[in-house]
Amino acid sequence: MKRLVLSLLSAFALAAPALATDNLPAYERLTVTSAQRPAPLAATLWYPAKTRSYRGIVGDNAVFRGASGQMGARIADGTFPLFLFSHGSGGNMDNSAWLMAALAERGAMVLAVNHPGSTTGDSSPRASVYLDRRAGDLSAALDMLLDDPVLGPHVDRSVITAIGFSLGGGTALNLAGLRFDGADFADYCRADPQQLDCIFMSKGNLDLDRLPDGFSADASDDRVGRAIAIDPGFTYAATQDTIHSVERPVLVINLGEENLMRAADVSEAGSNLVARLPDAKRVVVAPAHHFTFLAECKPAGAALLAEEQDDPVCDDPEGADRADVHERIIDVVARFAGL
Repeated sequence: MKRLVLSLLSAFALAAPALATDNLPAYERLTVTSAQRPAPLAATLWYPAKTRSYRGIVGDNAVFRGASGQMGARIADGTFPLFLFSHGSGGNMDNSAWLMAALAERGAMVLAVNHPGSTTGDSSPRASVYLDRRAGDLSAALDMLLDDPVLGPHVDRSVITAIGFSLGGGTALNLAGLRFDGADFADYCRADPQQLDCIFMSKGNLDLDRLPDGFSADASDDRVGRAIAIDPGFTYAATQDTIHSVERPVLVINLGEENLMRAADVSEAGSNLVARLPDAKRVVVAPAHHFTFLAECKPAGAALLAEEQDDPVCDDPEGADRADVHERIIDVVARFAGL
């Protein structure tokens, strides 16, 4: 990803103060302290709103369209199911605002963080393989939220779902109890080094034969009752013993068939992960490819990326409608979570 594009992805736009419509969800910026990180983590919370505040546009920048929310509005009465969202490598918590806002509109809370070392503008192969830290970011954020005297009582603790995209899909599976084997991942990349994830790892200060212990560590969180992984990474390296022990319901969403990224393929022809998990299902949303998950591109943004020539972020496959794909993903996620 080019440096210019990375800087654009990280932008956060706030519209001029104005009354929001009643059905807009609320959005709050939070700060999380984690024992695994030397500095506080940036976090966000989407949730149903009780009052009207003012409209902000989250994740809007020169390339991507943002999603509207009511900034800091009072939370609605009652308790709500909670999603813990993990972004992909090089992504950020606000680029998936389209999904979080939609889930909040349907009556859920969505808590997300920016994962240091694999976030827009600071994505590093070396930092990205500390999978335990990524999962730990969300566990720490959950601790913070549940301890919050105002927001915590609104969480339905019996319905907490880990959800993530790409590398974040692997994080969601980690939180559900799945672990990955470094030797298996190294073998996968040696066998097919031109895969997108292997190319990324090869560009950094990383020895696949000496991955850190954090790659394979237990990062499960007993408070997580189910997991949703969207085009998840590292499925070829899932350890057989933890596959059998993941008794939580798991949903894997693959983007496309013809254009499916091999690393995310959990079908029988791929890692066959879904068939091996005790309680899992796979849904394919097509036509689409991996980057169709990202926020809708503005015409000017797509033109800007076209100048980079090797950046596929806005180039959906023939016949794909990104807005329609997003709506289908929202419906699949909502049905699985019982919204």
